Amino acid sequence: MAREEPSLQRPYGVAFVSAALLAAVALGFIAIAQPGVANAQEDAAQAPSAPPAQTAAPATYVGAEVCESCHTYQAETFEATMMGRIFLHEPRNGREQLGCETCHGPGSAHAENPQRDDGSANSIVAFRSGTPRPVAARNAVCLSCHENGLRTHWRGSQHEVRGLACTDCHRVMERISPRNQFVQPTELQVCTTCHRDRRAQLYRTSHMPVREGAMQCSSCHNPHGTQNQTLLREQTPNETCYGCHAEKRGPFLYEHAPVRENCLNCHEPHGSMNESLLRVSRPRLCQQCHTETQHPAQPQNPNARFAFNRGCANCHGGMIHGSNHPSGFRIHR
Repeated sequence: MAREEPSLQRPYGVAFVSAALLAAVALGFIAIAQPGVANAQEDAAQAPSAPPAQTAAPATYVGAEVCESCHTYQAETFEATMMGRIFLHEPRNGREQLGCETCHGPGSAHAENPQRDDGSANSIVAFRSGTPRPVAARNAVCLSCHENGLRTHWRGSQHEVRGLACTDCHRVMERISPRNQFVQPTELQVCTTCHRDRRAQLYRTSHMPVREGAMQCSSCHNPHGTQNQTLLREQTPNETCYGCHAEKRGPFLYEHAPVRENCLNCHEPHGSMNESLLRVSRPRLCQQCHTETQHPAQPQNPNARFAFNRGCANCHGGMIHGSNHPSGFRIHR
């Protein structure tokens, strides 16, 4: 007969007693720790609270005379500008009467402790590049007055989204250009500081009279923003060109489709090495579209020798942009 193995499990009573002892010990520790926690909370409640941090009083306006006492040279150069003459001598409203502080903000804190602009609320507003104050904040000062007219579409324009500051093109404190307070003597120099490819085009043999001063970049473009991508003053290139070339506007009895579609199909307005600002020399420009055979320019018969390798404009020259002649179907006349 097999022997029964002794059971390895503890009796139920022994396990219950062990659990009870552990619970009693745990409760004892909690009871001992509880007074310490309560005392700590009471001490924290009775401890004196730290004094609130004191904020600097808002800066106040001190007047242009205080600014001039240190910034003598800047005051002299500013007085020679159009804005300086208005702000310092003929203010038109209460804001312009603030003089220097119209743009730079209240100057009392700066007068007490002259420091550069650090972007804080009481700091003087500086407009030089590299300051901690964001470009948008600096531009907002200018736009607070110059927000209408040509600047209506500044927000969201090509120059605004690229982080261009007003002071990248304009110098308010010094008279460098005859008009518009540019940072360079001429508008062309200002624009071609960035648009160097256009400057190179203006030195080609065929170019708009921008270098000669007969027109400006702003004759066609509004740098402060428009409703089109290339900042044209008019909605389309054609409408821009028609401002001077009104005789090409039409309507014509016989239209030349590429011309009616876009002047830029044939012309490079900023400058070209071909006559009349053409993108490609003639006749290759015409042959980009007119590739059909049986044209007199193709060597078909002995009589074609009079037209072969000749310019298309020999026959179509005066009417390339369109014709109103009853027999002008082929834009010959």
